[in-house]
Amino acid sequence: MADENTENCSHNCDGCGKEGCSSRKNNDMREKLHEGSSVKKVIGVVSGKGGVGKSLVTSLLASKVHKDGFRTAILDADITGPSIPTAFGLGQEKAEGGAMTASDGSQIEFIKPVVSAGGVQIMSMNFLLQNETDPVIWRGPVISGAVRQFWTDVVWDDVDFMFVDCPPGTGDVPLTLFQSLPVDGIIVVASPQQLVRVIVEKAVNMANMMNIPVLGLIENMSYVKCPDCGKEIKIFGESNIDGIAKDFGLPVLARIPIEQNMSVTVDNGEIEKLDVDYVDDAASAVENLIKKI
Repeated sequence: MADENTENCSHNCDGCGKEGCSSRKNNDMREKLHEGSSVKKVIGVVSGKGGVGKSLVTSLLASKVHKDGFRTAILDADITGPSIPTAFGLGQEKAEGGAMTASDGSQIEFIKPVVSAGGVQIMSMNFLLQNETDPVIWRGPVISGAVRQFWTDVVWDDVDFMFVDCPPGTGDVPLTLFQSLPVDGIIVVASPQQLVRVIVEKAVNMANMMNIPVLGLIENMSYVKCPDCGKEIKIFGESNIDGIAKDFGLPVLARIPIEQNMSVTVDNGEIEKLDVDYVDDAASAVENLIKKI
């Protein structure tokens, strides 16, 4: 649960006199949020390996929390393999730039995020490419720099919760996220395969080393429900997510099945039209970081 001094923090420390914020002010690795932005809480969605549905979880959470009355945003930190725009049907949109007058009278440039049909603010590398199929052939430091610029150069409009869709693993970009952005918590996404324990442990241990709270675990591709009898078929075998969660003292926030309707809806760019309750508990865990007014 958030400290009462910081639950309404905009993450813009200039002129902030609140107690309890000294750790953020004194951490010189934190990047300054754009002057025209306001972001209260930053949630990282991470995984120890690729292909577990991290972008799906990010999109579902942002949509659900927005429907619950909060202003949400997605920072797509998967620079070389972005899939968030596809889920929201934003294949042709481009991010627009501009300039604004700063508090000292100078002119500062900015980038506007693309807003989905449902009102979610999104910034992704695809919005800056001439063609969405153009490859981004960059080395790690350049990719990390782009992630920082999505925080410093984009004007995020009064965001309650920003979800950051991270690339898999514990490399440059997750490290940049944890060091450069004021991350309030992370959600670890996994799948039921046997190697999941080692993979989850890597992600959780990295978060612990960086002093980032882990809100809980989400298991994707948990089962397939038989369309005739309704039986849950665990095609990857019995899950050990409960044991992992117990060992780390973490809750299992969701078990998401493999579902044809959901897959088709996401591929069609209509994720905001989905009416499913799979991530309701995860959304509640996130929303508890801010008290509704």
